[in-house]
Amino acid sequence: MSSVRGTSVDIPTQDGAVDAYLTQPDDSSPHPAVLLYMDAFGLRPQLKKMADRLAGDGYTVLVPNVFYRHGRAPVVELPEFIDPVGRPDIFERLGPILRSLTPDLAMRDADAYLDWLADCPLAADGPVAVTGYCMGAGLALRTAGTYPERIAAAAGFHGAHLATDSADSPHLLADRITAELYFGHADQDPSMPPEQIDRLDEALTASGVRHHSEVYTGAHHGFTQADTVRYDSTADDHHWTALTALLDRTIGPARV
Repeated sequence: MSSVRGTSVDIPTQDGAVDAYLTQPDDSSPHPAVLLYMDAFGLRPQLKKMADRLAGDGYTVLVPNVFYRHGRAPVVELPEFIDPVGRPDIFERLGPILRSLTPDLAMRDADAYLDWLADCPLAADGPVAVTGYCMGAGLALRTAGTYPERIAAAAGFHGAHLATDSADSPHLLADRITAELYFGHADQDPSMPPEQIDRLDEALTASGVRHHSEVYTGAHHGFTQADTVRYDSTADDHHWTALTALLDRTIGPARV
């Protein structure tokens, strides 16, 4: 793993400026780009550490604060170690913010993130990869379906509500996707029950989307987030193995 350089950047959108974290190998050269979508707890040190780990493998990684309409990160003050059960006030504050990010707004923002990466001298030319966590898994899936010509790979981990009965469920974009997809689900996650996992797989298969879906036994929603009570080191290690394999075979440094 190479040394990395991270910095804060602002990305212009139709609705203001998105504060974001950008990290890349410390060599000032362009590298394949990865858009990393946050979980509901937002842009914070844990996500920056995850982005830095990807950057150390040879990628330029952008982590936007998707809640920027409500302020710069942290939009909601968080403890160093997050336990939503012990601190129900956290989700009481996050809930309205999360619900205000409609699919239309999120994909309008995604266009701005992708445009910014396309113009960034530290990002290599060509399609990018997307990975997302919790709510970010849904954003990754939507981005792959909304901008298929710009996304080479998309991954989602402990995603929530990816294949619901709603008319705007993200799985309904399956027939537009050209990227290779990977999903790591938690089998102890009520926000992504078995029937939704099956519905997502069936939609992707019917549309001929290259994809792989795994259910992580014993894992809970949030298993990749080391600053939360739901962290699972074994499941997290498997997540890194699956994610890096997907990135390496689709946009990896050796392919540039």
